Amino acid sequence: MIKGLRLLSTLLTPKVNSKERIQTALQGIRDLLPAGGGHCVACLAPDARYGLCNPCRQDLPVNRWHCRCCALPLAFAGNETLCGQCLQAPPPFSRVIAPWRYRFPVDGMIQRYKYNGQRAFARPLINDLADHLIATLDTTPELRPDLLLASPMHPARRRKRGFNQAADIAEQISKRSGIPWTTELVTRNRHTHPQRGLNREQRLANLRGIYDVTGTPPPRIAIVDDVVTTGATARSLAEVLLGAGATDVQIWALARTPG
Repeated sequence: MIKGLRLLSTLLTPKVNSKERIQTALQGIRDLLPAGGGHCVACLAPDARYGLCNPCRQDLPVNRWHCRCCALPLAFAGNETLCGQCLQAPPPFSRVIAPWRYRFPVDGMIQRYKYNGQRAFARPLINDLADHLIATLDTTPELRPDLLLASPMHPARRRKRGFNQAADIAEQISKRSGIPWTTELVTRNRHTHPQRGLNREQRLANLRGIYDVTGTPPPRIAIVDDVVTTGATARSLAEVLLGAGATDVQIWALARTPG
């Protein structure tokens, strides 16, 4: 070993461990990043806000016309109409708030987040959902829930996926809104087949009896999830919560499928 390196190594130690030098290096990295928040995940434009530039954000499929209860996208104007399913079998939840339709590019963004763990694609959706919810609660404060409940995931599936996307979303909304959140009020008592590829009746049968309420729920709860499809999960969760003492259950999600 060259003797000079021994002296060099002793000189490097305090520099590597210096908090001041680390902070200076981190600030230098921050200075290299675009002020707008980085590149757009859709088109790579350098002026993104929370991961989307303004043109790509304006291209998101807004769920403008929808059922006033389950938020099912409708083909005609008006948000005070109930869809046929809600008329035929009124759901136990009071409303679904889902700002986007589950189609391009929102579907791909959620899939890359949910199945590949690429959180950058969910960041703009979660941020804008929180903006939408805060604006909604400002104008209609009576809708404000006492608790956010992340849609529960069986431990085996969580280990396989690595995270619970509903918990991610609930945590971010809680930080922005000040509403407490939990994953522990309701648990799954058994593993089920994936809901993807099942029709509504099969989904309801797949979820029957799988949820246990572990405590006394507050009166008003909002269940947080990524996507509302047939509403089977929302119905099952709302039923057990109402049965345990809740008086109003809402569903908050990023997107709603066409059916």
